[in-house]
Amino acid sequence: MTGPRLLFLMNEALFFTTHRLPVALAAQKDGYEVHVAAPFEAASVAVIRDCGFQYYDLPLKRGGRGLLGETRLLVSCLRLIRGIKPDLVHHVAMKPVIFGGLASRLLGVPGVVHAVTGLGFLFIRDDWPARLIRALIMPLYRFALGHPNARVIFQNPDDLRLFLDHGLVRQDITLMIKGCGVDMTTFTPISPPDGPVVVMFPARILGDKGVHEFIHAARQLKAAGTTARFILVGRRDPANPTDVAEATIRGWEAEGLVEWWGFRTDMPAVLAQAHVICMPSYREGLPRGLIEAAACGLPTVTADVPGCREVVRHGESGFLVPVRDGPATAAAIKKLLDDTDLRAAMGLAARQLALAEFTVEAFVADTLAAYDAVRPAKGAG
Repeated sequence: MTGPRLLFLMNEALFFTTHRLPVALAAQKDGYEVHVAAPFEAASVAVIRDCGFQYYDLPLKRGGRGLLGETRLLVSCLRLIRGIKPDLVHHVAMKPVIFGGLASRLLGVPGVVHAVTGLGFLFIRDDWPARLIRALIMPLYRFALGHPNARVIFQNPDDLRLFLDHGLVRQDITLMIKGCGVDMTTFTPISPPDGPVVVMFPARILGDKGVHEFIHAARQLKAAGTTARFILVGRRDPANPTDVAEATIRGWEAEGLVEWWGFRTDMPAVLAQAHVICMPSYREGLPRGLIEAAACGLPTVTADVPGCREVVRHGESGFLVPVRDGPATAAAIKKLLDDTDLRAAMGLAARQLALAEFTVEAFVADTLAAYDAVRPAKGAG
């Protein structure tokens, strides 16, 4: 007899392998039959299948907002769930939560777990298109999260408060799990490298991630004579409206402001080349990149916004700066460039914070506890 069927509905196959794989493996060990649905990416799908999970292609476009595409996604979720007959569905990120949540509730899935991993550009921007779309999706969130046997995971208290204030979720089914945790034996401090100080931006190259403030800081500090290197480590994301064109990034390189290392899968080795991390994002769920940096004992400059402020203790493990403030970002970086002892002290505090709050073991245990709260009895098929 097989164990309960667990289906992950994801917006990216890569995101599953980087952020949810430890949970899926632990669930598999706990007796679950694991299924994963996400848009096809060859390398990530190979990882998923190598783990013994069943994979399904999902026609989800994160940046698309057309009615036809969204209807197709909802129909695909309905067909998929009807075919698999999962005992538990774990929806991760906005579109899977909304459309997978709608399908799961309409089809009477026995138990669901929703992971609100951040609210994205729709909750950062305040122009009329963003306000209109927010008004449209609020009722969808409310229905999707209203499943009678559900848990809703939030990564920071600001997002939770917003959902409660708008009546989108019942407080008694909410959980706070900060981030996705990292392996503290893989991400570990080493001695700072020799040579010029390296200030690293480890994120997708998006305006909403604060890349323009990072560039402002690089330009200002280089004009003042710093020898520090400024490194972008991340991919573009054309599905996001704040994506930065490759020509723009290459222009920054030609200007001598930054080096662009692109998307990297060997982040422990990449972070070992850094002295300071800077990602002044406009809003996050809880950024894994900043947790990895803290685990590696690196001081961080980030914006004082939801998600980011959960990872950095201002004046202890790094600096929190006002959002969208390039000069303040530059000033905070300069403090770290000018003081080796401060970098070391803040790096030590960052590592201790990571060990206390962001281990992968705690993340897995907390997520499995959410599954236990809604799962069928063990041994049920």
